Amino acid sequence: MEFGSQGSSMDGALNVEITVSGEAQAADTQSVGLPDYLVKTYAWAYLRPANIVVLDNPFVVNAILWGNFRRLVCLACEEFAYGQRILQAASVYGDLSARLAETVGSAGHLDVVDIAPVQVEHCRRKLASYPQARVRVADAAAPGGGLYDGVCCFFLLHEVPDGHKRAVVDGLLNSVRPGGKIVFVDYHQPIALHPMRPVMQAVFRWLEPFANGLVRRQIEEFASARDEFSWSKSTYFGGLYQKVVAVRPLADPDVRAPASA
Repeated sequence: MEFGSQGSSMDGALNVEITVSGEAQAADTQSVGLPDYLVKTYAWAYLRPANIVVLDNPFVVNAILWGNFRRLVCLACEEFAYGQRILQAASVYGDLSARLAETVGSAGHLDVVDIAPVQVEHCRRKLASYPQARVRVADAAAPGGGLYDGVCCFFLLHEVPDGHKRAVVDGLLNSVRPGGKIVFVDYHQPIALHPMRPVMQAVFRWLEPFANGLVRRQIEEFASARDEFSWSKSTYFGGLYQKVVAVRPLADPDVRAPASA
């Protein structure tokens, strides 16, 4: 999951209080199969239904990304095409999933996975009008579903511990067929004089404790088989955001399809 998400409507969404207390999070620990880091660090953002209503809001999401949400969604979607089979690695607040479903169209397929059942149900409701989309419970490190033409990983890596980043990157790369690509959109180290740099340092310190492990390295460094892919990177908004595209060459006899879901 990732915090840069929005809903389809702003009406009445901001009058619900976001709860981050320990008592509120304690109730979420009863969820079965959820990783400790998710429950302890992000339960308030992703596991409490009342807070989901607040956070899945276009105003909130765009504010979190300093007005760049729409641009970043477009940058992700432009990498995919009509008729493709696409995997989205984690439910995303906002209309990214709908935009991806529209991109692949009726001849394509969008598979969205998330490890939290509450997020899966929320995303299913949002994609109810897109028959080409499916949402299911799975870990991004082992998404299943076979091979895809493309994978979209949108603001997920900065929210998983460093030790799990490699597992996620490897799991997603192993899900791409020869000739396919994986697109990572996430935070990046901003330029030294970026006016938001001190603010983001505070955000990373207090709200995103795993983000520094991402921005201090290149995403391809987390890939065990990095040499099997062609990598490219672009940065935006003074370097605060990045898009990294990894393409698997067509001639790759060693590719192995993961077990289907």
